[in-house]
Amino acid sequence: MNGDANTVAEALNRRFLQQHPLAAARRLEELDPESAAALLNKMPPAQLTPVFEQLSPSSAAAILPHLGEDRVKEVIEFTDPKAMVAILHQLDAGQADAYLDRVSPAVKKELTALMQYPEDTAGNLMDPRVEPYAGTLTVEQTLKRLRQPGYRVKPVLFVQNDSRGLSGRVSLQTLVAARPDQSLDEIKGPVSIFVEPLTPQEEIVALFDKHRFQSIPVVGLHGELIGVIWQDTLVRAVEEDATSDVQAMVGASRDERALSKATFAVRKRQPWLQINLVTAFLAAAVVGLFEDMIARFTALAVLLPVVAGQSGNTGAQALAVTMRGLAIREITTRHWVRVVWKESQAGFMNGVGVCATTCLGVFLWSQSAGLTGVIGISMIISMVIAGMAGALVPIVLVRVGQDPATASSIILTTVTDVMGFFSFLGTATLLSGFL
Repeated sequence: MNGDANTVAEALNRRFLQQHPLAAARRLEELDPESAAALLNKMPPAQLTPVFEQLSPSSAAAILPHLGEDRVKEVIEFTDPKAMVAILHQLDAGQADAYLDRVSPAVKKELTALMQYPEDTAGNLMDPRVEPYAGTLTVEQTLKRLRQPGYRVKPVLFVQNDSRGLSGRVSLQTLVAARPDQSLDEIKGPVSIFVEPLTPQEEIVALFDKHRFQSIPVVGLHGELIGVIWQDTLVRAVEEDATSDVQAMVGASRDERALSKATFAVRKRQPWLQINLVTAFLAAAVVGLFEDMIARFTALAVLLPVVAGQSGNTGAQALAVTMRGLAIREITTRHWVRVVWKESQAGFMNGVGVCATTCLGVFLWSQSAGLTGVIGISMIISMVIAGMAGALVPIVLVRVGQDPATASSIILTTVTDVMGFFSFLGTATLLSGFL
């Protein structure tokens, strides 16, 4: 009876894995690696690999050592190469090499080649399992091949010439609508856009954005097709890049994950926290220059955070817009004058609007026209400078070859705090006779 129950449970597990691979992957990620591997070891390879591809790379890498030796070989050979490369990158170089030694030479060569391409390049984003078709094949022959069991049908077919060079593309819709006796050479369209394996991701994003293709072929030195970048792959890559930029902007490592070890997080975050501390002392030093003024007019200390906060928000808005423009190649460093001028104008107009509200509130609170004038003038000045800094900082970092996401936020915070405090307290010093 107990054996029958186990059999039923295994059958249900297999069915769940087969019909709901994504949901199954999320449930497996909640288990410890040994328990997850124990379940996967009982599953046929055809049901195992779709689930394995849906696991996060870190979870899959943790489960892999607990799978049976035969299962490891099957998983590596049948999992999508891009997904497998992401998993292997989570392992030590020695571990990854040991796993690659277990698989067939062809699979090892394919995965090794993919692992050698730098991140954020076409070679790292492409799908290498795309078969080019000879232009002499007829539509009937091509459709017969596509109907073979297990064949990976894609929305676009790529055609090669006699010398194996890429010569055209045929959409699945065009193929189905063509006469059976027509050759692929007769119905193919031109390949106007293609990239090389080392083409940067930013250029690929710009090509997709400009031409709206669903796919872009990747060609080798002799024009041969070596892979295809699909639009959904690029979208995921851009999303990952954007989220890693968010982490980098606040001083967290791009490699850190929510479940990373605390020691790893501390090692990556501590240097930036120390740098941030130094910049905080710089802002404090500016306040210290006006210590006597603050002692005479204590209301200035109350209003300092208001000016600093508004200038910080203004700078962050300008920074976000500028960094997005640089990321999607909407602008380049050559556009710095136009971008800075636009942000300074926006800072001035926003400053006037915020100034009106601030002055009203400060006057009702303090009944001092002098204090109201001081904060109004300094608010406009600080917001104009913050807007200019938010646009200029990432552009300058790109120009000198640095990652703008890594340092822009800390530099901008320093500029907005220092200039916010200085404009407010400096204006108060100049107009002290009216306070």
